[in-house]
Amino acid sequence: MIFDFAAGIVILVVVLALWSVRVLREYQRAVVFQLGRYAGVKGPGLFFLVPVIQQMVRVDLRTVVLDVPPQDVITRDNVSVKVNAVVYFRVVDPAKAIIQVVDFLAATSQLGQTTLRAVLGRHELDTLLAEREKLNVDIQHALDMQTDAWGIKVSIVEIKHVDLNESMVRAIARQAEAERERRAKVIHAEGELQASEKLLQAAETLSRRAEAMQLRYLQTLTQIAGDKASTIVFPVPVGLFDKLSK
Repeated sequence: MIFDFAAGIVILVVVLALWSVRVLREYQRAVVFQLGRYAGVKGPGLFFLVPVIQQMVRVDLRTVVLDVPPQDVITRDNVSVKVNAVVYFRVVDPAKAIIQVVDFLAATSQLGQTTLRAVLGRHELDTLLAEREKLNVDIQHALDMQTDAWGIKVSIVEIKHVDLNESMVRAIARQAEAERERRAKVIHAEGELQASEKLLQAAETLSRRAEAMQLRYLQTLTQIAGDKASTIVFPVPVGLFDKLSK
């Protein structure tokens, strides 16, 4: 009887010891509660918990990739678009992540959706399409400030897709075509202006020397004479050859 009792005690101690042993990996932490009160954070590696008296909640410290579902966003210029994004975050304070919020993953997901709509709604469609990197940073800062109280660090936010309806796509295409035509006309006008300035300079140079004007006249005749398709008669100034012979 005494031997059986002692063996039972030994077995009970071994079971309790095994029950109290915990092993956490490098990327894990344990938020420990003692009789319902916060008692600290333990891990990684081997540690012990007092059975019944202490309980723990396991927290993963690795980066979480959160996919934000498509959100209906009305831009500042009253254009309706669907935008989805991806958020990268991780837990930096396990105690806050467990104590301050019921489910930090769901809370961060909901906050990401509302922040995406709020930030993008303050900008026009052109900004949304052309300055995506800046908007990513704005959303990341806004999220990070709000999740700091939960012990969460938002490191990256990336806007994945911006979906427009067909009528808006056609309107943007027409706008782009009109912009290309405007640039082509501006370039053509600038070319005409530069050409007219050069022609004016040439005319002023030729007007200062009569011989230069006469040589230019003869050069033009030579160029026209090379075209044998037609016969052209040009009047020759009376004093042309007199001045050239001097």
